[in-house]
Amino acid sequence: MDVNVEEIGTLTRKITVTLPAEGVQGKLNEAYEKLRKEVKLKGFRRGKVPRAIILKHFKGQVEAETSEKLVQENYFDAVEKNGIDPIVHPDIKDVKFNEDGSFTFIAEVEIRPDFTLGQYKGLEVEKVEVLVTDEEVQLELEQMQKNMAALTSVSDRPVQNGDVVIVDFQGYHDGEIMGQVKNENYSVDVGSGEMGADFEAMLVGMNKDDEGDHEVDFPEAHPNPILKGKKVSFHVKVKDIKERILADIDDEFAKDAGEEFNSLEDLKKSITERLTKQREERAEGTLTDRIMQQLLNNHDFEVPKRLVDFEIEQMIKQTEKQFEQNGLSLEAAGLSREKLAEQNEELAKKRVRGDFILKKIAEVEELKLAEEDMERGFKRIGDMYNMPVAKVKEFFQNRDDLLPFMNELLNEKILAFLRQQSVFVEAAKPTEAGEEDAAAKS
Repeated sequence: MDVNVEEIGTLTRKITVTLPAEGVQGKLNEAYEKLRKEVKLKGFRRGKVPRAIILKHFKGQVEAETSEKLVQENYFDAVEKNGIDPIVHPDIKDVKFNEDGSFTFIAEVEIRPDFTLGQYKGLEVEKVEVLVTDEEVQLELEQMQKNMAALTSVSDRPVQNGDVVIVDFQGYHDGEIMGQVKNENYSVDVGSGEMGADFEAMLVGMNKDDEGDHEVDFPEAHPNPILKGKKVSFHVKVKDIKERILADIDDEFAKDAGEEFNSLEDLKKSITERLTKQREERAEGTLTDRIMQQLLNNHDFEVPKRLVDFEIEQMIKQTEKQFEQNGLSLEAAGLSREKLAEQNEELAKKRVRGDFILKKIAEVEELKLAEEDMERGFKRIGDMYNMPVAKVKEFFQNRDDLLPFMNELLNEKILAFLRQQSVFVEAAKPTEAGEEDAAAKS
């Protein structure tokens, strides 16, 4: 076997492998002989078909199957003997049987980036304050009060803030009907902001059975890609107006909220604990983001393009899935896979680079997944989806599902180690205007 390695990029190697004629012809002969014994052709008994006839009818099939075997049997030897450590499957090309009987194929591979670890211990990270105030608990109680309120239809007054209004609407843009901006018997909680402040505001003052046309300017930052940056004219019909009958927030209200609550104080305590837990989880995520950003700032190196492309593809698929769940498509939102790929390229590069940094830290610190880490991960998923751990494990029997999960768990373990090694500092307090002026003058 003759192997020639060319460097065609910082992280890309072109490996040309040539196998000698004697070994190649032996493999071809084996394949033809096996086929000759098995094939059935009209006018010939099984096993008696001449080689020339086999060649005429099955040469392409035999060479395709044999070339695949030759690549599989020799690719790994070629990279190992030349000290190459590919990180993704090779791109096999120019596979051919040569006139002299030899066989050649080219494998383009990307290798692991070689970089030196910078600082990763003792990173200074700004603390995230976790605090739940009495005012916030009160706001939660008032939201519960709204959600638990009985609704009763009214017909003797127009829509007010706080009402739930049932409407039909149709959107128009530049005089054209917007097929996906339409609904019938749609419930709008006026004043909640869920449908957008402008849309909800235009309902205020309308009476039952009123129809009207209103224009809404949607900002570029609007979350709905079909609406963002557009001026949309809505034709709206009010079909029903419902007002809330609010209960008093007292001990009886708390008991109605759940059997586990005996008093309003019990309910307040539960709300405080829930909000605290949510904020602690968000705070941990924020700290992790800040650590990762410092690691990325401390390590700048090129990453394999194919890994970046794979990450981009995963991000696009996730976006497509989110659109489908909302009955939308990329095209309807004025997007394309090409545009999304361009938008996500930098983030994909950061994710790939971050993963290499974490794995190198794991290697240096000898951090590995233990059985208890796996069990904890299975239990977390079981708790999330209310499934027995045994059922969760069944799902992860497939290697293609298990490996990404193990990678996620290992990264979590590395990040937990980095949080332990970080130095947390108090958040900088805003400077008073007077202090800024004094500092400027001095």
